[in-house]
Amino acid sequence: MKISNKQIKIYLITAFGLAYILQIIASIFRNQGNETVFTVIMAVCMFMPLLGALVARVPFKGMGWLPKLKGKIRYVFFALWMPAVLSTIGGILFFILFPHTKDLDFMTLRNLFESSGVMEQMEAQGITIPMYILITTVGALTYAPFINMIPSLGEEVGWRGVLYPYLKDKYGKNKGRIFGGTIWGMWHWPCMILAGYEYGKEYIGAPVLGLFVFCMFTIAMGILLDYVYEKTEVIWIPSLMHGAINAFTIFMYLIKPEYSHMSVLGPGFIGLIGMIPMVVMAIYLCEKKK
Repeated sequence: MKISNKQIKIYLITAFGLAYILQIIASIFRNQGNETVFTVIMAVCMFMPLLGALVARVPFKGMGWLPKLKGKIRYVFFALWMPAVLSTIGGILFFILFPHTKDLDFMTLRNLFESSGVMEQMEAQGITIPMYILITTVGALTYAPFINMIPSLGEEVGWRGVLYPYLKDKYGKNKGRIFGGTIWGMWHWPCMILAGYEYGKEYIGAPVLGLFVFCMFTIAMGILLDYVYEKTEVIWIPSLMHGAINAFTIFMYLIKPEYSHMSVLGPGFIGLIGMIPMVVMAIYLCEKKK
């Protein structure tokens, strides 16, 4: 599938233009305390790369819509469980370096649930916070990635299906992946600056450092997603992995509230320390054939 310069320009203008407008609107709602509307708009935003591909008239044929996974099932499990493995190693590494930040009393989650009114519902059902963590962890390893796969497809069609092939063809595989990951990270910048998306608004080096740290994360994450796409040639598989990454976020909530400003470091895998295992894996995959 050959993508022209004109098509990629139309794609980027559409994907970025509409997403930036939606992120600005979503940020207004979050700053007013309406987290539900913010979440809904951000979910819609995930489909803007797909819409950009449609507007640019990039052919969808050849992206791998009909799964043909004979002999490739191992990549499905890689996509499903590798994010949890890398996130766990990164989280453990962060807490080894900063043991005093561990939230053994789950105050961060407790405060979040109490402010949203969820705590009362959990207590009424006899669900404790440790039970909630267990339930969500099991979900993140089983069904949640498949649910998240649908909105993730909205991004994967645009990034792995359109942008990455174009950039790899133009600049080579590794440079193309780095450029693609950087562009993908920049796509998130408005909501990060205006609404504190991912790191909050008072993290170390705010509001600039998080923008570049997140691009480091999207570069590494993008390499893993592109790897499973290359191996399977099925667009659903990077979408599944994207969904798995979005599902396994529990480590982000296991840090004491007073250390929330360290989010740019970890323990979630969007932090500099938390992402180390993912970065190592990404480098390994890039150098594997060499």
